[in-house]
Amino acid sequence: MPPFGPIRRRELIAALRAFGFSGPYSGGRHQYMQRGELVLAIPNPHRSEISVGLLAILLRQAGITRREWERR
Repeated sequence: MPPFGPIRRRELIAALRAFGFSGPYSGGRHQYMQRGELVLAIPNPHRSEISVGLLAILLRQAGITRREWERR
């Protein structure tokens, strides 16, 4: 898994797939990924990286701890 820090959208999607998420799917204003009943909106950073703060929010919503993120 990538280290906990700024990450490109493509790397985030690959990492979430490794955690069992499927997608991304189109919907509303953002694409989303899904694991069971959990739906996670994927940000579109417009050619820049996803910040550490936003990554932390996404991981919290996904139920993934920082330790799990860095270990996998």
